[in-house]
Amino acid sequence: MGIAEASRASDAADMAPAMRVIEEMAPVTEGQIIPLLQRLQDAYGYLPKEVVLEVCELTGLPASRVFGVATFYSQFYLEPRGRHLVRCCRGTACHVRGGRRVLDFVERALGVRDGQTTPDMQFSLETIACLGTCFLAPVVMVDHDYYGNVTADQVNKILKQYR
Repeated sequence: MGIAEASRASDAADMAPAMRVIEEMAPVTEGQIIPLLQRLQDAYGYLPKEVVLEVCELTGLPASRVFGVATFYSQFYLEPRGRHLVRCCRGTACHVRGGRRVLDFVERALGVRDGQTTPDMQFSLETIACLGTCFLAPVVMVDHDYYGNVTADQVNKILKQYR
């Protein structure tokens, strides 16, 4: 199946962004799996299974290898993500300084638990082993913005900025 046929064949997903990525990276080799997945995720917001399978078909990359990489690295998401990613640190410093309480308030404010996305697709919540900002503990990160010394009372104010 050629590129044009593959583009028409996929009714379940818009293959145009993937086709651009493949064309820009051509020829795609196994040594480029991570950058390929990063670019696909940038284009779609996550890695839709049908897109990844179609890309494997078009590039000749083994699907088992590509999905192996996608599931090994935590930077890749196989499910749709919210518009904003909220990360709560669960490292030792954050834990000692009330990080669990902050996480509880974030979960209540968003109505989701760790690893879930709000029904309106505005927020995804995840905990992370360490954000590397222990001197600011407890820390919450929204997208690329860090909030340090967070108290439970500040959670709604922080999240309101992203609604």
